[in-house]
Amino acid sequence: MILRERQNRIITALQADGSASVRELAAALAVSESTIRRDLELLDRNGELTRTYGGAVIKPGATVEDHGRTLDEGMFDDNHDVDLKSRMADAAAAMVTDGSVIILDIGTTTPLVARRLRGRDITVITSNLAVFDELRDDEAVRLVLLGGVVRRNYRTLVGSLAELALSQISADIVFLSCTGVRANGHVVDNMAVEAPIKQSMIAASDKVVLLASEAKFPGSGALRLCSLTDVDALVTTSGAPDETLALCRNAGGEVTVV
Repeated sequence: MILRERQNRIITALQADGSASVRELAAALAVSESTIRRDLELLDRNGELTRTYGGAVIKPGATVEDHGRTLDEGMFDDNHDVDLKSRMADAAAAMVTDGSVIILDIGTTTPLVARRLRGRDITVITSNLAVFDELRDDEAVRLVLLGGVVRRNYRTLVGSLAELALSQISADIVFLSCTGVRANGHVVDNMAVEAPIKQSMIAASDKVVLLASEAKFPGSGALRLCSLTDVDALVTTSGAPDETLALCRNAGGEVTVV
């Protein structure tokens, strides 16, 4: 059994029962207890569970991730998805003025925004390694990579170091991603380990721009990041429900449908 499959099964077991001992997990997965201990330590560092004496417990709101799928492999589901994300990235990049400081969030649309910002006189702050790869060789862009624990599958940096760094930052705009926008306007995410980073990015920025295609309405997730009434601008696509978009418009937010 490969590492990622085993870790996925550990999270699934914890979600079913809330907790499990090292001995129980080792027996269920047919591996040694020392192997389970190493897996639990890694998952604890990544914020996906809490290590306890003799076992582990699931964190509230934590979700099972697809450990067998990397960000690059899962970046786009089909050609339609590519088109939607590209159009949103075009609209987002057009909002950036020279000399500004911007934060690009974790997600699959923000690297496309970064690609369109190459050669610009701007500062880009990110915990997204895909964004970093887009801009790492660009001498025009001042690039700031936040510290933290590396989540290799998702190519992101998370944890208290990233949150601490963001507390020292003042940005003009954050381009925010999410996994869902509920009918009541709540902007949510399904990754417990990433939600605090996103909230810190919001707090560090003068302007919040949410990038959410029609697939994110309602999407999924239970961890509230903010509300559409807190968003200064929303970039979405033509299939998003008008009733939900109206919540942003009525609160004074700018809505761009691409």
